[in-house]
Amino acid sequence: MKNKLTLFVLFIIGSILFFSCTTKNTGQEIKQANDEFYAALNSMFTGDLAPLDNIWLHESTITNMGPFGSCLVGWDEVNAEFKKEAAMKLGGKVICKDLHIYSGKDMGYTVCVEEGLNMSAEGQPVTVNHRATNIFQLKEGKWKLIHHHTDLSPQLEKAIEKNIK
Repeated sequence: MKNKLTLFVLFIIGSILFFSCTTKNTGQEIKQANDEFYAALNSMFTGDLAPLDNIWLHESTITNMGPFGSCLVGWDEVNAEFKKEAAMKLGGKVICKDLHIYSGKDMGYTVCVEEGLNMSAEGQPVTVNHRATNIFQLKEGKWKLIHHHTDLSPQLEKAIEKNIK
């Protein structure tokens, strides 16, 4: 009986350690994917779309609700918008602050505040400061972005109006 109890306790402890390590690593992997997204976003501001193309899942079910107010559905719409934004070469840099991470087995999300600067059509700095949510899905062993949502940014929209027309 004592041996069975010892084995049972060891099994429980081993299970707790295994699952706590798995959850911790998943959270770290989602953080890494989130960091890659913001690095890719900053590359887009210089006109380079390759990193952004790599982090997003290319399926019809993805969505993007960025600072300009539209709801883009599917990779074709999302990618078309990114191409327009990359062509503007807004410059500047946006970082993710106050990061909170939730991780599950094959889905996870981050919530943060995006802070930084972009440039207006006249080359003047425009402050970026809004809340954001990023949802990731594990596909073929890699965390891919399937949804990005930010607050509206009237100051950024106004600053790039001339580039949109």
